[in-house]
Amino acid sequence: MMKRRDFITLLGGAVASWPLVARAQQAMPVIGYLSGATFETMREYVAAFRRGLADEGFFEGRNVAVEYRWAENYDDRLPALATDLVRRQPAVIAASTTPSALALKEATQTVPIVFVVGTDPVKIGLVARLARPGGNITGVTVLNVELIAKSLELMHDVMPSSTTIAVLLNPANIRQAATERTIIQDTARTLGARVMILEASTPSEIESAFATIVRERLGALVVSGENFFLSQRDRLVELAAQHRVPTIYGYREFVTAGGLMSYGSDMAGAYRRVGFNSGRILKGEKAADLPVEQATKIEMAVNLKIAKALGLTIPLPLLGRADEVIE
Repeated sequence: MMKRRDFITLLGGAVASWPLVARAQQAMPVIGYLSGATFETMREYVAAFRRGLADEGFFEGRNVAVEYRWAENYDDRLPALATDLVRRQPAVIAASTTPSALALKEATQTVPIVFVVGTDPVKIGLVARLARPGGNITGVTVLNVELIAKSLELMHDVMPSSTTIAVLLNPANIRQAATERTIIQDTARTLGARVMILEASTPSEIESAFATIVRERLGALVVSGENFFLSQRDRLVELAAQHRVPTIYGYREFVTAGGLMSYGSDMAGAYRRVGFNSGRILKGEKAADLPVEQATKIEMAVNLKIAKALGLTIPLPLLGRADEVIE
């Protein structure tokens, strides 16, 4: 039986150890993570980000803490979320998507930021130059904006030349949509393709866009690689199937979910590099000295089951270029 004196001694030791535990937790470096999307949408990419941290010897909950903030597809929430993260004085903040990076740039000029964006970060004012970004910001660019031209070209190769192709953009991402619009119009003229640009920044507007596709008898669809559409993946794939609209997307996840085709950057690889570079900053390197990386791996995926259901024949040369073919 434990004596009263022993119990008091044990309890006293436990109480004395509590501040040590608290200090140990406080000593653990903190990374902020800001995204305009939802966790469910970004689950695979968060896992890749954690793998990048692990590459540098950091493991969430063990020797590093991560403070997540999700705007739940409402980009107008990003400035307040960015300010909140900065106020907590993390060692570094990871920015998922262009609007998140821009919100963080406005919120701090001192806390290191590592971004992943889908456009040229110099053109939108995130960094001064790619090789030596300067300031407190660096990251990875996947250039999904530029790749939308290739998506239009691929869909033009698959469909008869008389087909009018719809292109779906998100006007809420003002800078990206403006660049994409110019690229699409230039590409359409080069290809001699007939194109109609549609816009959607809410689920109901996606429904309206498909109503327009049906009403105008548009024969195919190109969906921008903008992050909002990734969050609406299942509904977009469902509507494309329901209305039998051949569609190409910016992420392979759409194809594994039942979409026809995708063409875009290796996003998981990009998020892993964000985690890796966040780890380098935790070890003392400066964001200003870390060059902005350009993702070079491009993935094309084709779902032959969906092609067959739509009565489409995918040209063999195109299939030969695909990184993933679902049969």
